[in-house]
Amino acid sequence: MSELQQLDSHEEEEIADMADQYVTFFLGDEAFAFPMASVLEIVRIPQTVEVPLTPGSLVGLANLRGSVLPILELRRLLGMEEVEFNDATRVIVADAGRPVGLIVDKVARVMNIDPRNIESADRVGSTIDSSLLVGVAKNVDNHALIQLLNVEKVIKQEFGSIIDKAANHEGGELGGVAALEQSSHDEGEEDTRQLVSFMVDNQEYAFDIEDVEEIVRVPESISRVPHAEPHVLGLINLRESLLPLVNLRTLFAMPESELDEHHRILVLSLRRSGQRESVGIVVDQVREVLRITPEVQDKVPSMLRQGEKLNEIAAVCRLEQGKRLVSVLTADELFAHPSIQQALESRDSQQEELAVVNQSSEGDEAITEEEETQLVVFQLAGQEFGVSIESVQEITRVPEQMTRVPKTPAFIEGMVNLRGAVLPVLDMRIRFGLERMERNERQRILVLDLKGTRTGFITDAVLEVLRLNRKVIEQAPPLSDEQSRIMGQVVNFRDKKRMIQVLSVSELLDEQERRDIQQTL
Repeated sequence: MSELQQLDSHEEEEIADMADQYVTFFLGDEAFAFPMASVLEIVRIPQTVEVPLTPGSLVGLANLRGSVLPILELRRLLGMEEVEFNDATRVIVADAGRPVGLIVDKVARVMNIDPRNIESADRVGSTIDSSLLVGVAKNVDNHALIQLLNVEKVIKQEFGSIIDKAANHEGGELGGVAALEQSSHDEGEEDTRQLVSFMVDNQEYAFDIEDVEEIVRVPESISRVPHAEPHVLGLINLRESLLPLVNLRTLFAMPESELDEHHRILVLSLRRSGQRESVGIVVDQVREVLRITPEVQDKVPSMLRQGEKLNEIAAVCRLEQGKRLVSVLTADELFAHPSIQQALESRDSQQEELAVVNQSSEGDEAITEEEETQLVVFQLAGQEFGVSIESVQEITRVPEQMTRVPKTPAFIEGMVNLRGAVLPVLDMRIRFGLERMERNERQRILVLDLKGTRTGFITDAVLEVLRLNRKVIEQAPPLSDEQSRIMGQVVNFRDKKRMIQVLSVSELLDEQERRDIQQTL
């Protein structure tokens, strides 16, 4: 049953005309509503991919059942103060000619509003721009005022290209109210916590389900890491990415055991220092997903904490009238453990060595030469971007010093002597309006051919050369003129919840910037 159905399923048969139905929601203490006919789904906030060169109200792009969905912060669009997201936060997927997700503080219910109770927004004081409203409803369902928003006008303020482009496609991508996501908990269960429980040495532990990216079997082949701590089992290739493995038994000083068919890898994922890091934790057996209420959770008694040894255990859950105890581990503390850090460093080191020579293929189907393309995939601020391998002339390390030439354009980071040729170098982060990053060993310079001008772009890291079928490359939603011009395509691996924004190399610099670079050479 979807959230909308749960919110108001008992009224569905009583309301015949959807034109009078509205989905009501809150931003702070203020009540708003969208016409039911424009609401496609209500979902929790999905994982998103950030997009540079776009308005600040864009949270990112999400993969919703195989479709690329822009996620916008409604508070920002309406000029309201931002707040942190919580368990009640939802995304209302609205029809603006194409699906667009709008983040709201809390969804209330579906209600039928008599048109006679709707007044012009100009006649009633409103806290937002009245031109964004189709009207206001007064004294409805114990609400003194419900502000009725015009979906297209709200979005068109900053993302007019979404509306304009959708208007050029007859029929659109949508045909009405889609099947809605089933809520993971009913009303009154806002404090319920979901945990993934597992066994290690006959003791039961758990991680918060939000920290567990996936659960996979232990492969037969694990690449050992020389001189690593005993806790670090090695590295595996998980969907073309290196995943470091840590044995929880050894980490917790428990007796070792042979890996068998019951062992599983919990892939934990956390965002640290602006980048998403993943580590595989090997456990004896995964047991179940638990729903835990606050009254059965106890903090670890301080007398049991010896130094720093139990910092990873955040709480103990008493289940089955106290006969079953589950120790809840905190992924954040676990990631800070020296052994986990060593595992991540081992992965980074090996990934650097394999980045360019490892040409991987996405999918099991054979790809013909006509269907195939290759991208050099690199990272910026935790997001993945790609450029055609044909545009990449070289990948090189960032030198310790670059020559800054007087009177050169500000966007030029410096000049590098690359085997006797002068190479202008730009910082890709600065080009995309991202925060500057301190120089480190993982950074690389992509030497690109920009219409005959060799130019170097500093990236956070080069990840791989990716061989893929052209069919998985699709048009990205038009979010700004510059974004559409430079990164108008996206690789969308629907089953793997992975998106790579594809850059048009020829558009990275405009004609004036290319002339400025030519004058410095």
